[in-house]
Amino acid sequence: MTATVPGRTRFCPDADAAVADVADGATVLIGGFGTAGQPVALIDALRRQGARDLIVVSNNAGNADVGLAALLAAGQVRRVICSYPRQSDSWVFDKLYRDGQIELELVPQGTLAERMRCAGAGLGGFWCPTGAGTPLAEGKETRLIDGVEHVLELPLRGDVALVQAHQADEMGNLVYRRTARNFNPVMATAATATVVAVSAVVPLGGLDPEVIVTPSLYVDRVVVVPT
Repeated sequence: MTATVPGRTRFCPDADAAVADVADGATVLIGGFGTAGQPVALIDALRRQGARDLIVVSNNAGNADVGLAALLAAGQVRRVICSYPRQSDSWVFDKLYRDGQIELELVPQGTLAERMRCAGAGLGGFWCPTGAGTPLAEGKETRLIDGVEHVLELPLRGDVALVQAHQADEMGNLVYRRTARNFNPVMATAATATVVAVSAVVPLGGLDPEVIVTPSLYVDRVVVVPT
């Protein structure tokens, strides 16, 4: 079912095989900034796989009726952690939230990225002035640093990350394409298992080492989804 190549990365025959072991209750990091860089094929496969009670971490809470929005509409997500849940086409999340059918943890965008970076780097958290003195800081430890109130923000880890990249080589090293890069690299470092959709796999040596953003060390599974 899967091909073995040099290194630890597995190359899966399709998106369904790549997400087959995502468990109920898993915390799933989903890349993308709106629809840019969103791993739609992997999300659709997760919807078909049927895992439920999921906690989804993503910058947005879905657009229109596709991708992440379709996963929400299927009733598989218990909680969304994101920075920007409301926009003109986020009607699926809006309705679920207003009906009390989904939980929301709102995190400022930079804090969201840094919490995942901390998880990937093995750090215990960081002090951040963003959100201090607002409801976002309620229940969190605070302290004054140089006279400015800071909030202790803790690492945000995932059981699995669904990542969209541009290309992989046969080791699983990744490059991204322009704005589609966004949250994908940091999520790849912050999950127990990282599953990646790419448009193509090139031979070893086919990627300029200077432009590789995510080393294969962080990549567990790759599937080719032609665009």
